[in-house]
Amino acid sequence: MIRWIIVIFLALMLISWFTPLLQKLGFGRLPGDFRFRLFGREWFIPLATTVILSLIAGVLSKVL
Repeated sequence: MIRWIIVIFLALMLISWFTPLLQKLGFGRLPGDFRFRLFGREWFIPLATTVILSLIAGVLSKVL
């Protein structure tokens, strides 16, 4: 159980580090990425970006 908590924490940390770089590359602004305001807060749901990054990770795992 503790191993999964550590893995999730590290994954979230990596995502937060790479978010500015991915936004400069155009990720997060793809058709299918939803950004809206609700209750005075901006919400972001990156559906298309998630699919593309998953495909890239899958191809890399097959190649390597």
